[in-house]
Amino acid sequence: MGCVAVNRVRGKALAALEGRRFAAAKGGDVASDLPRFLPGAGRIIQCGDCVLEGAEWLAAQDRRFAEALELTGPLPLRRKPEGFAELLSAIVSQQVSVASANAIWKRMKDAKLTGPRKILWATDDDLRAAGLSRQKIRYARALAEARIDFKALRNAPDAEVIATLVQVPGIGVWTAEIYAMFSLGRADVFAHGDLALQEAARVLFDLPARPKEREMRQIAEAWSPWRSVAARILWAYYRVAKDREGIR
Repeated sequence: MGCVAVNRVRGKALAALEGRRFAAAKGGDVASDLPRFLPGAGRIIQCGDCVLEGAEWLAAQDRRFAEALELTGPLPLRRKPEGFAELLSAIVSQQVSVASANAIWKRMKDAKLTGPRKILWATDDDLRAAGLSRQKIRYARALAEARIDFKALRNAPDAEVIATLVQVPGIGVWTAEIYAMFSLGRADVFAHGDLALQEAARVLFDLPARPKEREMRQIAEAWSPWRSVAARILWAYYRVAKDREGIR
């Protein structure tokens, strides 16, 4: 692609992003007045404007992101609640379909089994009746017994957040990274082992093979300080390119 064509694609993408920025501002994003930088934690994605800022930066840095944004349309904010229940929900969702995970989680909420004390007080039969397997019962109790200081995690560095969470049985690196990205709003976290991100990178950047986790980590370094937004672009691009669902 020649320089004129590249600049045209990049210009169209940035113009579209600017239009989305105006629309978001006009819509009155409720999280726009929350702090976007926390000592220790760094940049925080609080609202749609933050995602747009990161997307603009990435599109200006690499024309492939500009091309992807032309296809994906607006990127989702994808902020989620923080705390015990969110991690418990992630455990529930492991190795089952989205429909099954939603059904189990509804039963747990109906039974009021979404807090650490309720998990510790519940019998195995109570948790099994809600749909948890023997292994997930063990993971749920381990999470409750870990007594994670979720308020302290808000200001902890990214590496410390992930290191704290993966100490709990049932919480792997991917789950910890997703929590940091979407529950804590970290702007510069990337799920390097995510197969959809790896495959999207292969297609978008015309790589000879799907990059493994170590190579993906090296590639994503160029996208700092907006690696979480790069992940949003790649997940959206994956759905466009492969016509498949992204993460739950």
